[in-house]
Amino acid sequence: MREVVIDTETTGLNHKEGDRITEVGCVELINHIATKNTLQFYCKVDKQISESASKISGITNKFLKDKKTFEENHTNFLNFIKNDTLIIHNASFDLGFINNELKLIGKAPIKNNIVDTVELARKTLNTRIANLDYLCRYFNIDLTERGTHSALLDSKLLADVYLELRGGKQFSMNLSYSQNIQQDSPSLEKNTKNQTKKIQISKEDILDHKKMTKSIKDPLWKKFNY
Repeated sequence: MREVVIDTETTGLNHKEGDRITEVGCVELINHIATKNTLQFYCKVDKQISESASKISGITNKFLKDKKTFEENHTNFLNFIKNDTLIIHNASFDLGFINNELKLIGKAPIKNNIVDTVELARKTLNTRIANLDYLCRYFNIDLTERGTHSALLDSKLLADVYLELRGGKQFSMNLSYSQNIQQDSPSLEKNTKNQTKKIQISKEDILDHKKMTKSIKDPLWKKFNY
């Protein structure tokens, strides 16, 4: 089972007011466990990055000056996420920005299945506090590399959080093992359907059987009462 964790950095908080994406980070998951397959790109924007956003991400307009635009990056992005489930923390924010960028270049919005880890954490842990820092500390996930926010680093951290919310590595290993068994034994599913195969016996078979039983002297089965 393939899923993709996504995070973004932006120029500000509201794409409806012209804010744009400055960085996208993606991490591939197989059976809820992160692989080494990742995607990261920065986006050159005309919009001035707000001071608060720059402090959080460390990204400046000067840094983005020689980077590609979202339009130039979008094909690689769509090819990476495919039609797989997307894991996003506070999904309405990131998805709103991503779909806005797609709209600006005349592309259709994303229609992938979405798992919002904020909602998942609140439901699973029965807590109202569900920011990424809190969840990492809750699950003892190392935050030492998280100085300024990076979309790729945050995606990796979120991948670890998501794994814990789904039951941890042991659960995912069991899931993977179960799927491998089914792939290696395609007849397993058929055998569990409890289907009865009807066997047709011809009249010739019945006559041959009667002749055979009559030819046996003192058959053992006549000594038992059924």
